[in-house]
Amino acid sequence: MLAGKKAVVTGSSTGIGRAVALELARAGAEVLVHAGHRRQAAQAVVDEISAIGRHTDYCMADLAEPAARDALVEQAWSWGDEIDIWINNAGVDVLTGPAAKWSFEQKLDALWRVDVQATLFLARKAGRRMKRRGAGVVLNIGWDQAERGMAGDSGELFAVTKGAIMAFTKSLAQSLAPEVRVNCLAPGWIKTAWASGASQAWQSRARRESQLQRWGTPQDVAQVAAFLVSPAAGFMTGQVVAVNGGFRRD
Repeated sequence: MLAGKKAVVTGSSTGIGRAVALELARAGAEVLVHAGHRRQAAQAVVDEISAIGRHTDYCMADLAEPAARDALVEQAWSWGDEIDIWINNAGVDVLTGPAAKWSFEQKLDALWRVDVQATLFLARKAGRRMKRRGAGVVLNIGWDQAERGMAGDSGELFAVTKGAIMAFTKSLAQSLAPEVRVNCLAPGWIKTAWASGASQAWQSRARRESQLQRWGTPQDVAQVAAFLVSPAAGFMTGQVVAVNGGFRRD
């Protein structure tokens, strides 16, 4: 499905990004893995992709820094000569670890710099290179509840940041058409690191708010991502695609 394609997946050392990188490799793509700080985890993903038989490497870049964003694009094109697929998955984890104790303002600043500004910059810069070439696909990551809203600090933070990405995707798709397709995935309750340790109340809510009555998995998201960047989705652009088991509000 993706044989001969060259892909970059930001934030692909763990979680959803890792699953996406591996799924693209299984579909035939060569994959450049990116990580902000987890070098060993990035190398582990590279080893897995190599075992599949695909050309791969990793690069380190702290996307909160503008210079690092420039460097990542340059490294990507140096690695791949031409890039066919660019997936902006990188985001700041403000739900687990030390960041969970940050103030609302600290969390918003970190999310805005990485989840929003870096995604906008990378999508525009990579997308323009693809447009000049005459072909390419950009895929961004949103959040399924950004449009309908969710109460609480986390709901407010992710609504403003992921909602911005979803709106941006629709505009960038128009800017880069017809040569480059731009879409956005909007995952729902996905069992990532935070979900694994979430309270019983959150576990019940995740199942209750899905018509399929279960958590989604990173693999669920990865499979849809692989479809959206493939020729099979060749008539799709400017779309926000929810991967949430069919949201259900009580």
